[in-house]
Amino acid sequence: MKKSYKVCTLPGDGIGPEVIAEGKKVLAAVGARAGVEFICEDALIGGAAIDACADPLPEATLAAAQAADAVLLASVGGPKWDSTDPDAPRPEQGILRIRKALGLYTNLRPVKIYDALAGASTLKPEVIKGVDMMLVRELTGGIYFGSHERFYDEQGAGANGEAGQRAVDVMEYREYEVERIARQAFEAARKRRGKVTSVDKRNVLETSRMWREIVHRVHDEEYADVELEDLLVDNTAMQLINRPADFDVVVTENMFGDILSDEAAQITGSLGMLASASLGDGVSLFEPSAGSAPDIAGQGIANPLAQIFSVAMMLTYAFDMTEEAAWIETAVEHVLNEGWRTRDIADSDTPAEKILGTADMGDKVVAALA
Repeated sequence: MKKSYKVCTLPGDGIGPEVIAEGKKVLAAVGARAGVEFICEDALIGGAAIDACADPLPEATLAAAQAADAVLLASVGGPKWDSTDPDAPRPEQGILRIRKALGLYTNLRPVKIYDALAGASTLKPEVIKGVDMMLVRELTGGIYFGSHERFYDEQGAGANGEAGQRAVDVMEYREYEVERIARQAFEAARKRRGKVTSVDKRNVLETSRMWREIVHRVHDEEYADVELEDLLVDNTAMQLINRPADFDVVVTENMFGDILSDEAAQITGSLGMLASASLGDGVSLFEPSAGSAPDIAGQGIANPLAQIFSVAMMLTYAFDMTEEAAWIETAVEHVLNEGWRTRDIADSDTPAEKILGTADMGDKVVAALA
């Protein structure tokens, strides 16, 4: 009997439906070659869900995700749902809530330079040569999940002591949250080059002082074989541009990781090339690092490769199909080496006939899989 897996697919907003279609196309091709059936069932999230039922994460979507073997997400958000009303539902709330509901406390985001795309980066080729890092971001703690409050302060929120608006966001971490993300980073480093860079803001924040103490304790007691260095977040932002090839595994808290992972992604020249995995103790979620790109939605020109790489990460981390994941990575590299590009990764030397739309790029990867 053919083995089967159930995948909850969340197209979301903007270019999401276009790129996830290519991810499912590649997944089906892998399944046919491997003799495995992947059953994909779409559900609503983000702005699309707000439009349909005024909730960025409907109960039906959460139930489908919890019943699946893995969740494959595209993207959410767009100016259509922007609002200054603090009580208005926002697409991003759907992402935060599904992460929390599924217990997804670890985000893995690999950043790797492909030789064929070295020219797409804004950094010099000699700076980015050999870049191959894994960013490990804590997902369910920190300021994103602390209390948030905005109020009118009669006691002097204005510059001259007059009444005015005041806003408070609380950053908070618990010991066990830091311990478990540190272990994830050290375990990842053991499978890579054996080095972890822990990023904090110890010189200012109490949460960072606790973070550094706990990371060092976990290292000394359990992972002394792994090299550990500490960097302040502002210095890290500079060093990612100055010496990106020196980094192996970078671990940090939620907000710092959100910012640094996008910076690191840009080293490759396009967010459209990078995938991510959100892991916990149950169902895992896989998504591209890029956003919903509403400015190009519906035009058929979005880069689907990050979504396709998300499928490869799903095969690795959800289904233990590392060989099949390597098929996808090899197929994409083959397509790139042949000179095929989407608009975002093309340069001035790319012939017009080599620039593909979303569906055509997906077709090229499927063909290379054969």
